[in-house]
Amino acid sequence: MTSIINAPLLQSGVRLERRMLKVLKALAEYLDVSLAELLELMVLQAFEGVPAFSKGTLRRIQQLKKIYEMDYTAEEVRVRLFTDRHA
Repeated sequence: MTSIINAPLLQSGVRLERRMLKVLKALAEYLDVSLAELLELMVLQAFEGVPAFSKGTLRRIQQLKKIYEMDYTAEEVRVRLFTDRHA
């Protein structure tokens, strides 16, 4: 198994909804990490079934969502993704 410390990093072109990207960038800035580091941590913790954020960070996320008018939910995205593909 390759150590994560020595694992190669790859550039990826990921498309995200504009408001979500603004929230993620602001959150990365707040946490003093890069956007890539934030995404990597979020994905790994989701894969492990571990909550990604503390209660304080979740409060900050809610503030950022209001600032950037990110007014949709995971359920709405889930329905859009899986309903459109199978319609």
